[in-house]
Amino acid sequence: PEDRMTYRAVPFIALEGWAVDDHGAALGAFVRSCERFSKWPKGRSLGGRDRIGGTANDWLDVCRGAGAVGLNQPGAAQRFFEQNFRALAISYGARPDGLFTGYYEPQLNGSRTKQGPYNTPLYGLPKDLVRVNLGEFSDSLKGKRIVGRLTKGGANDKLRPYYERDRINRGALAGRGLELVYVDDPVDAFFLHIQGSGRVRLDDGGDMRLGYAGGNGRRYYAIGRELIKRGILTVENVSMQSIRAWLSDHPKEGRAVMEMNPSFIFFRELTGPGPLGAMSAPLTPGRSIAVDRRLIPLGAPMWLQSTHPAADPSQPAQSLNRLLVAQDTGGAIKGGVRGDVFWGHGKDAAEIAGRMKNTGRWFLLLPIPVADRL
Repeated sequence: PEDRMTYRAVPFIALEGWAVDDHGAALGAFVRSCERFSKWPKGRSLGGRDRIGGTANDWLDVCRGAGAVGLNQPGAAQRFFEQNFRALAISYGARPDGLFTGYYEPQLNGSRTKQGPYNTPLYGLPKDLVRVNLGEFSDSLKGKRIVGRLTKGGANDKLRPYYERDRINRGALAGRGLELVYVDDPVDAFFLHIQGSGRVRLDDGGDMRLGYAGGNGRRYYAIGRELIKRGILTVENVSMQSIRAWLSDHPKEGRAVMEMNPSFIFFRELTGPGPLGAMSAPLTPGRSIAVDRRLIPLGAPMWLQSTHPAADPSQPAQSLNRLLVAQDTGGAIKGGVRGDVFWGHGKDAAEIAGRMKNTGRWFLLLPIPVADRL
């Protein structure tokens, strides 16, 4: 079947670059997953195809072990992973290779009030947005969810699809007090929706940090495809940077193209560490990765063998063989061998993430007792 997941146990020595990775950095990210597991009901599934990740209870022992690792001891983190996990090579639809991209935490300019150049609102989660877990209604729908809005009509109340991007841009949410901040560039706002979190430098000298609060449930459409279809960009040169440049140079046409992506993201202001991933755990630059949670268990370590662009566009691609942790999801992240690496904040992170679209393969690390049940 097209979406079949297959797993093959491999020794750690077979992982390219395993011996020279900074396992301590990955361990720090994994401990953040463990902090979430400890708060979950013991029977809660980590997800993944056929619930391959087991339950929160299955991870408690390795999490206790992770917390006891002395990072000042050379090789301690590497030994921890080797002694407590099995590495499983993943294929999806009989294909071991897939696409790996990057994302980052962008910086925007904004104001808490609408004034001067600050005209593009970033919204908080609307109260009329309803999220439905369809698995509660039928076993055949387990893992499926929909988002909508409830239209009031007494006995004739109806759940309708939520507003698309173009309707929201034209004022569908105006006057509800949902505006968290206004930014000075609609293109920046659009890319913030794609990244899912970011920072806003306020006109009064302060800063605010925004995190993902929810979406309108509409399917994500990558507008790069449209620009390729029109002959504006090519498969070879499409990137965040080239898309952004065209949108900024063609504001009227650019707005229409951006509105071809009906997906719309709502935010919340963060006051603690961040940004937060889908597990509500703080993401670790270069060590957290977004996955398709239907197929890959959230919170699990993943060994990635790929490449990534250099921060300097004039330099060649660099190898990317490292241990990451599946701590986030994304609307465009679909497939069993498909990931989106979080690169952090700043110019270098933006350069790498914006141009990353590299082939690779990866390996799922599961606690030995969980892996042995396969």
